[in-house]
Amino acid sequence: MENQRQFSLWKSILKLTPIILLAYLMIGEIEIGPVVLKGAGYDVLIAAPLAAVYACIVAFITEGVRPTECIEVGVENVRQIQLVFFILMMAAAMANTFMETGVGAAVVNIALNAGMTARTIAPIGLLVTAILSVATGTSWGTFAACAPIFLWLNHIVGGDILLTTAAIAGGACFGDNIGLISDTTVVSSGIQRVEVIDRVRHQGVWSLSCLILSFIVFFVMSMNFANVSATGADAIAQISPDTFAFLEEERPAAVTLLNQISSGVSYIMVIPLIAVIASAVMGTPTLMCLGLGIILSLVLGLFTGTVDSVNTFLNETIYGGFEEAGAWVIIMMMWISFFGGVMNRMHAFEPLSILALKLSNSVRQLMFWNGVLSLAGNALLADEMAQIVTVGPIIGQLVDENVEGSEEDMYTLHLRNATFSDALGVFGSQLIPWHVYISYYVSMAAAVYPLHAFTGMDIIKYNFTAYIAVFSILILTLTGLDRFVPLFKMPAEPAVRLKKPAKQ
Repeated sequence: MENQRQFSLWKSILKLTPIILLAYLMIGEIEIGPVVLKGAGYDVLIAAPLAAVYACIVAFITEGVRPTECIEVGVENVRQIQLVFFILMMAAAMANTFMETGVGAAVVNIALNAGMTARTIAPIGLLVTAILSVATGTSWGTFAACAPIFLWLNHIVGGDILLTTAAIAGGACFGDNIGLISDTTVVSSGIQRVEVIDRVRHQGVWSLSCLILSFIVFFVMSMNFANVSATGADAIAQISPDTFAFLEEERPAAVTLLNQISSGVSYIMVIPLIAVIASAVMGTPTLMCLGLGIILSLVLGLFTGTVDSVNTFLNETIYGGFEEAGAWVIIMMMWISFFGGVMNRMHAFEPLSILALKLSNSVRQLMFWNGVLSLAGNALLADEMAQIVTVGPIIGQLVDENVEGSEEDMYTLHLRNATFSDALGVFGSQLIPWHVYISYYVSMAAAVYPLHAFTGMDIIKYNFTAYIAVFSILILTLTGLDRFVPLFKMPAEPAVRLKKPAKQ
């Protein structure tokens, strides 16, 4: 009997080694205090196929699953998320469209033309980057475009450089967490097999509440500053040619946006963004929302002169978006989904299910631990997308295997899982000193504003948006206070229940 238990234990551990291999292959070099962890540092496009092949070998050893069956279950898993691929292509196309037709520039100019003071630079910077990140679907691109403007504006008006930097860092993550065209939003939703529109509506009020509360905190922190005014044109005039050259190499789209801000774009170019958000709130299918944004950008771009011709729009802007999605994120999703199918076939996550049940006396507690697992995975992998594609399937299966309820209630739990993956990936990254997000933001801030020697803690110290988002979602989930947030409520027991009682 003892030998059987030991054999079962080692068998369970072996089934989890493909996840360990995937993590190792994707991790570069991570510094945790005096400890330095080194991995292979491969892109997920290399790491995922290698881990998938290894998973097939483990499945054969532990469960006798033949290679042909592994291929069948892997391909079937990919087939179930085909709609996500179309959404990713359309999202990338709309992101390109909004960046190049002046939608993003119009959003920024509306705020900048009103003039900034030391009292308003941080809270307004938060709002501008939040809206721009929703419009463009990228936090890195938003930070790259806005850091030169807001950091130099801050210099001119005499604000707090760390407060302003943290504000635009947190705001840039807002759209990456809830934007229809954000890759993390689409991928985290696809892994949990939920509609992007449903996911955005589920977390919409909570996300906006976090943004509003963050705005209030930044405003209060800035109340004692001076009231000297400056405009976006003043800030752009301060940006050196070397900074533009750096941005041209690192984030070319940011240079396009800065040039549009400088030359001026008609305010009517914000209409596509407003239309997309409004249609999403009304429950319009995701593909239709994205299509509407692209068409309106084309029509209004032709009218205002930001689009030269339909031919150029199709062959460069739309094609570029499709090419970008097809070259990385879609292929990544296919391999990760294949990998997940094989892992599910050999019941690799059963030990985690048992542990989760031991720690949980209710579905709500189980969901809380799913959130903790997402945050821990993000800290370990130091990359939010790596966490989404690695931990996402695990927390999804933990719900499927351990919870029973109606189809509608189970869907709601998966909506929360998708929100966990994305929010604790994107916002959680802002609180992890060794995360790639922090490294990127520090390097970008230092390049565009060399008057301050930025460190990771400069980004973390005042990033109230990240603190509010991370801790609120965990606390609301664990305590049940999410029932007071419209559309964010999880089903309560006995509507959903654990399939077997937790062991005390």
